[in-house]
Amino acid sequence: MRWLVTGAGGMLGQDVVDTLRSRGADVVALDRAALDVTRPDAVEAAFAEHHPDLVVNCAAYTAVDDAETDEERALCVNADGPRLLARACTASGARLLHVSTDYVFSGTARTSPYPEDLPPAPRTAYGRTKLAGERAVLAELPLTSAVVRTAWLYGVHGRSFVRTMLGLEARRDTVDVVDDQRGQPTWSADVAARIADLGPRLGPALHGVFHATNSGEATWYDLAREVFGAIGADPARVRPTSSAAFPRPAPRPAYSALAHGRWREAGLPPPRDWRAALHEALPLIRP
Repeated sequence: MRWLVTGAGGMLGQDVVDTLRSRGADVVALDRAALDVTRPDAVEAAFAEHHPDLVVNCAAYTAVDDAETDEERALCVNADGPRLLARACTASGARLLHVSTDYVFSGTARTSPYPEDLPPAPRTAYGRTKLAGERAVLAELPLTSAVVRTAWLYGVHGRSFVRTMLGLEARRDTVDVVDDQRGQPTWSADVAARIADLGPRLGPALHGVFHATNSGEATWYDLAREVFGAIGADPARVRPTSSAAFPRPAPRPAYSALAHGRWREAGLPPPRDWRAALHEALPLIRP
């Protein structure tokens, strides 16, 4: 079985490649320079050269704020690209796992995690383009694809909130952090493991939407305090504030926790608690 990972230079993409290779898988890793998923000729050439059995699409336009004024480009990457990959999978008989986001939901008026089958209602350009990509993949490959939604990612590779907090702890006496947005801090390596587990099971009996976030809930303030405490710093140095203190072009979800019910169908337990994942990840992330 050969895996092809697009967006392999990103945080999650690198973890997917590393996880699959650690399990002995045959993996082709293509970053943005090696494969522009928005170009039909490039997608066709990649499939012709590598003949994948399973494709993991980690390629995405992820600049949430920029998408508000650049929605056309975001749509090209987040919707047209996945559609091209899905069509290439249809032609070659490959299966496709496509990474999506909590931003497909409104992030308002909820106090319990969003189930996988709840109708999406995005409030941002980024969310709209990611939802378009989900729909394209599921329409093109209804029985041999999976949409894997995740959120609040941090990892060993690339920038993240956790890495930012580690840096600020070393430079500032106190840090003000938003306490009115609630979600699920998620280690990208755990998402990569879920993707690696799901891929071989994917087919007519198991397909559709899955939520891959760590379990439990926290605000950004909670997460920052946990980071400080885990490295021996005083959590009281983290001070709560509201989203109004950090205005952004794209509204952030007030609540974006995702439910994990569908993993039972794959014979897998629900994801572990976010604190357990964070404490394992921090020694690998901390500079």
